[in-house]
This record gives sequence, structure tokens and C-alpha cells, in this order.
Amino acid sequence: MSFHPAMPYGTEQWHRSQRATLPEGPEFQYTAENRARFEEFASHYAPEHRKSAVLHALYLVQDQQGYISANAARHVAEVIGCTTAEVEDVVSYYVMFFTRPVGRYVIQVCRTLSCALLGAGRVTEELSRKLGIGVNETDGAGEFTLMEMECLGACDRAPVVMVNNEHWHECLRPEEAGRLIDELRARGLSALSGCHHTRE
Repeated sequence: MSFHPAMPYGTEQWHRSQRATLPEGPEFQYTAENRARFEEFASHYAPEHRKSAVLHALYLVQDQQGYISANAARHVAEVIGCTTAEVEDVVSYYVMFFTRPVGRYVIQVCRTLSCALLGAGRVTEELSRKLGIGVNETDGAGEFTLMEMECLGACDRAPVVMVNNEHWHECLRPEEAGRLIDELRARGLSALSGCHHTRE
């Protein structure tokens, strides 16, 4: 008799990859400016370690196109000298890379313990109600995308929301969530409180 659960090794479900295929997207090539920015950054690496600049290369793609497509991944692979699969591995690992078109404002709600205990789930519900979309959806105007994230590292300022992988709004109570959307529409990123660490 064993206390270990029976594991169905050898069945199809254990051999099928769960990684989603990147959307093909439009033809992609860096603009001349972005290619120059990449080359300047990559110059800090030895030529044989050029592919170590893959994160910077992908950030440039996302800045230029808004998300990482299959065509963009192929272009990055050619530029840095690795396989497309290696680029896709990086994209699938890091949550800051978007793999489909997103809105102008990507609202990212922390859902880890401190934020969850202080109402992050209700913040998400209020944002969803206000925007008329679910988590991982974009509104019809292409203005807002709603996402949930793991720990954003500001547990003492929970619940925390990050916008576009960069801009912070701390201590967001559920009853204030709808007003935050109105303020973003009216004032843009200046509506966000910012991170208190950068203000101290």
C-alpha cells in the first residue's frame, strides 16, 4: 500500500505542452532607431554573448509593437543570434511580456497574500465591473486591459496596482477602483499615486 497518489505517466496529457503558441502577427522589423538602441545596448556584451541582451531586445519589440508576436520573436532571434525557440522560452517565462495586443493602459492587480487580505479580489471585481471586461480581456475601445499579477513587492502598501509594467498605484481600496479608471481616462498616468519608495 502506498500513500502516494497514482500518477498517469505515459498518458497523452503528460506529454502535451501547455505553452500557447505566439500569434503570428504582422511582419516585424525594428525601426532604425530601435535597432540602433539595441546595438548600443548589445555592445556592452562580448560578441559571443550577444544573446544575453534578449530581454532588452524584447522590451524594444514591446515598445514598438505593443506585444510579442511570432514574427517579432523570429526577428529578435535573427538579430541576437539564437533560435526562435530560445526567444519564445524567455517570452513564456516572464509575465511582463504581452503575447497578444493589449490596451493603452494595462491594469495589473497584485493578488498575492498581503494584497488579497486587504481586498485585491474586490478591487479586481470593481475594475472588471467598471470596464465591462474580465481578467485578461481588453475593452472594445482598446483603452484598458485587466490582469492579475503575483507579488509586486509592496506588501506594506496593499492593495497595489501596477500599470504598463512600470507605474504604481498603492493602497487602492475597492470603493476607489472605479474612480481610478475615471481619473486615468481624464488625466492619464498622472492619476496614479506612484511608489512611495521613489518619493522618500
